[in-house]
Amino acid sequence: MIDRIQAMRTFIRIVDTNSFTRAAESLNMPRATATTIMQNLEALLGTALLVRTTRRLSLTPEGAAYYERCAQILADIDEMEASLRQTDANPSGRLRVEMPGAVATALVLPALDDFHARFPNIELSIGVSHRTVDLVGEAVDCSIQLGELPDSGLAARRLGTLEHVTCASPAYLERCGVPATLDDLARHVAVNCTARQSERSASFDFEVDGSPLAVRVDGFVNVNDEQACLTCGLQGLGLIQPARIAAQQWLDAGLLREVLPEWKPVPTAVSIAYVKGRRVSPRVRAFVDWLADLFERTGHVEADMSRVRELMRGGLHTA
Repeated sequence: MIDRIQAMRTFIRIVDTNSFTRAAESLNMPRATATTIMQNLEALLGTALLVRTTRRLSLTPEGAAYYERCAQILADIDEMEASLRQTDANPSGRLRVEMPGAVATALVLPALDDFHARFPNIELSIGVSHRTVDLVGEAVDCSIQLGELPDSGLAARRLGTLEHVTCASPAYLERCGVPATLDDLARHVAVNCTARQSERSASFDFEVDGSPLAVRVDGFVNVNDEQACLTCGLQGLGLIQPARIAAQQWLDAGLLREVLPEWKPVPTAVSIAYVKGRRVSPRVRAFVDWLADLFERTGHVEADMSRVRELMRGGLHTA
């Protein structure tokens, strides 16, 4: 009878190394054994998983789907076994996290040396994008998300909020003038940033008398990445409203100037999402704890520490 777990591990290793020989060596088995295991696995499944040529290996559509599921199943098994061997004080293993660019470049990446010093046995794999991530299908442990989250199969906990700032380059303000009131925005142009994950509309959002107010400011460029928005603003293409943590270095250097400080932009919620109902590993718990502490120590972000402490007490597994 075929050993399903061994067969899955052999299949995953063959795909990852793109070689039967290298896979067999890494698994301490003869190449012929790896070949036999794959033949038996494909016979059991009744479909081809790999296309073999003299130069390369490639996955069939069925093989690609099977690879993703095997990777998740084996990760769950490894995580379960690791949780029995380790304590929360010494988590280890690979942690896959997805996060938007503003949080990654301005907050998380500059502090990774601190995370590594605290948790040297965790290997981080960080994806930076605004796309919607399939945590299950892509075997991602958790994702940092901006804005109010839609109902889904995910559980999420609020970490805090990001401040935003309305600003422009000195060259733009010299050319077009400095707006003194919200009504003045009708005479200006903007670089609008539509980040799908944050659900920020292609407009400027302000808090007026405790309520949000969206002000449409026309412009000739619309981007979906905050770094691109900052670049356009620095080039004098219009007013921008980025996260303050992303813009602060340019404000400090005088390359951007804040305008309309009396009207604060609506802050953006920051949450961490994970698969609902799945036991959360010590790795995820360690990352969330560290991230919450990072929010608390960072200027221009408001940490929702009461919620963070609540989720840490609850082990992150409640919705």
